[in-house]
Order: sequence, then structure tokens, then C-alpha cells
Amino acid sequence: MGKEGSGVNGNIINLLKTVKSVTFMVTRDSPDFFWWNNRRVSSDHLNYKSVFYLVLLIIICNSDTQIAVRAFFLGMGMGFGIILSIAGPLSYKVLGWYVIFLTFFHYSEYLVTAVCNPKTVSLDSFLLNHSVAYGVAMLASLLEFLLERWLFPDMKQIWVISVLGVIICFIGEGLRKSAIITASTNFNHIVQIDYNDGHQLVTWGIYKYCRHPSYVGWFWWSVGTQVILMNPVCTVGFGLASWTFFRERIYIEEIMLIKFFGGSYVEYQKKVGTGLPFITGFQYPQNSKVKRKEDYDDLDKQIQDNC
Repeated sequence: MGKEGSGVNGNIINLLKTVKSVTFMVTRDSPDFFWWNNRRVSSDHLNYKSVFYLVLLIIICNSDTQIAVRAFFLGMGMGFGIILSIAGPLSYKVLGWYVIFLTFFHYSEYLVTAVCNPKTVSLDSFLLNHSVAYGVAMLASLLEFLLERWLFPDMKQIWVISVLGVIICFIGEGLRKSAIITASTNFNHIVQIDYNDGHQLVTWGIYKYCRHPSYVGWFWWSVGTQVILMNPVCTVGFGLASWTFFRERIYIEEIMLIKFFGGSYVEYQKKVGTGLPFITGFQYPQNSKVKRKEDYDDLDKQIQDNC
């Protein structure tokens, strides 16, 4: 325990030393890079070396430090969102709300996973590197907001719509985090293909009302972020893209769940829906009847043979 703690402290110290060195190199090569006392910074003061050193720092640092770096920038992003939502121009306030929800989502994904299932937590638990498509979608939403604000500035000041988006995001976040907390050690960001002795079929709590509450929460959160920005194109696009993604993921995941839990999961499917519209998941042949306890054993064997 002591070695681990000292290792983390050592990483933090090394990070601080590196940042100090980077700052020295940047300020040495470009003394006017940092201006204080509320003096305005022009684009000429931007130094590409600082970007290079920062990227290099993130790449070469070990996992513990990379976690700290990501958490730091997410915190900075949330701070920026709060400032923008309070002191920014009227049409940019909703962008601040969006940034707050976006940064909180990624930070809380890691935090809740670390608390509920620490054995599976990793750098990927932030979900920042979820996929290329996810990154493109986030960029597209920002571009749509800026373009529409430029063309139709009054469009981004309809507060009722943004408030509706905030409510949707709160509901989505609540559903997802409730699902993770309820599933606890049974939750994983990656679809499991191998059964572990600790795996348990969770059918209580939020899982009494839908089979995949974490996906339901993410779906509505993603749509809500675009409603906040009042992005009509991305609202539809995010909804369709998320729906398609979860339809395929749920289908694959339920094949694994039926393999793991057999007739118990088939019976659970019959009682509880997925929670997402028009998504049924993987349906085991309907002619398979499960009425008695003995039928579960027979069905489990059929599933192992056919799935």
C-alpha cells in the first residue's frame, strides 16, 4: 500500500516538474506568451511548442498521471462552462450549459465506475476515446451551433427549449448513474464475452423497469445535449445514431446474457422491455416454453447449443 501511494505521489511530482519545465521553455522562447493584469492575449502569442510538449506529456506519462491529466482538463472544461453560462454573451450561455453536462458526464463515468467496480476501472472509463464517430458527432454539434448562431442569432436565445434540454440531460444522467450503481460489480463498459463466477443477473432497482437503463440514460442524455444547444439537425442525427448503436449493441449483449444466464434471462426478457423505442434485443425462439423449474435446465442446454 505504501509503495503504491509513493508511486502516485512520485508521478504527481514528476508531472509538476514537467509542467514547470514546459512553462520555462515556452516563456523562454516567447516571453510575451503569458500576460497578466487583465492584458489581452493576441493570437501571435500562441506558441506551438507548448501544444507539442503537452501532447508529448500525455503520450509518455503512465496511466496514473494520464488519469490526473484527463481529470484536470475535464475540471477546467467544466469551469469554463460555468463561467460562460454566467458571464458569457446571451446566445453563448447555452453553450456553457452544454459544456458543463459534457464534462460532468465523462468525469462522473470514471468516478462512479471507480467506486462501484474498481477492478474494471481504467483510463478508458472516462469514455473520452469512445470512438471516432463519437468525436466527429461532438465536433459536428459545435459546428452546427456556431453556424446557426452566426446565421440566425435569435434562434439560440429560446430559453424554454434549452431548459427542456437541461431536464432531459438530468433525467438521462440520473438513469445511467442509477443503473451503474445498482449493477455495481456487474457493470462494465465493455460487453463481456466470458462468464465470471461473480456475474449476477440484476433485475432489481431501476432494472425492474427496463433491461438496459444505462443505455436508455445515455440515449436521452445525448439527445438532451443537442436540445440544450437548440441544434435541430444534430438532435435528429444524435437520436438516430444513438438508436442504431444501441440496437446493435443490445442485440450482441443479450446473446451473451442468454448464454450466461440461460432461461432466467429469457424469462426476464418476457417481463421487462429494453427501455428504448422499437428495440427488442435478441429474441430467443418464441416456441421455447419455460414454465417449470425443470424447463430452465433444458432451455439452458438449448441456448448453449444454438446461441
